[in-house]
Amino acid sequence: MVMLGSCAAEKEPEWRSLFNGENLDGWDIKIRGFELNDNHKNTFRVEDGLLTVSYDEYETFDNKFGHIFYHEPFSHYQLKVEYRFVGEQVEGGAGWAFMNNGIMFHSQSAASMELDQDFPDSVEAQLLGGSGEGERPNFSVCTPGTHVEIDGRLRTEHCISSDGPTFHGDQWVTVELHVYGDSIVHHIIENDTIMTYGGLVLDSMEPLKEGYIALQAESHPTQFRKIEILDLSDQYK
Repeated sequence: MVMLGSCAAEKEPEWRSLFNGENLDGWDIKIRGFELNDNHKNTFRVEDGLLTVSYDEYETFDNKFGHIFYHEPFSHYQLKVEYRFVGEQVEGGAGWAFMNNGIMFHSQSAASMELDQDFPDSVEAQLLGGSGEGERPNFSVCTPGTHVEIDGRLRTEHCISSDGPTFHGDQWVTVELHVYGDSIVHHIIENDTIMTYGGLVLDSMEPLKEGYIALQAESHPTQFRKIEILDLSDQYK
């Protein structure tokens, strides 16, 4: 007879997709100047199985910054995203927003954003594409309403540049975030760790231990074909 132990082995966490490839179920939309889940001019949509940020119904951008939030908050996890920039930036978009998107994490909820709020309080892993010439610091960290520590020093500037490589054109790029509460975050591009920081806090200096994941709409069309998470929260209770 085989005797079973008194405690069952803990189940190993498994990767799961946050985007089902068919629709935007499980996601909330907040666009500046519009109520929660008013998807102004069909900005966020699914096309050919891809989560797409599109401006083909816009005449001008008019500072209609948008974000699409997964409905569930997370604290400790690994996130894998495949993205690419496509098409032309919409008329009226800022120069800095050319081939610019971002993964917002430890974010406030979509429902808690003010009507005319540009960006959620969050930490942003910034996605920058290349124009075909020159380099841009891809997968840097930006901190709307937040701060981080690097090498034990609180950094209060809005964006801190990485050494991430530039990808030109519409090629697919794979990035990962390894997030451990408010203590450690790793930025990884194509399996290469290009940035590490910790000490995540709100402007109030309250520790930022968890929050929502969101993708941006900042005026340049973007597509996402994989958004997967390995939730490690149970291992850090």
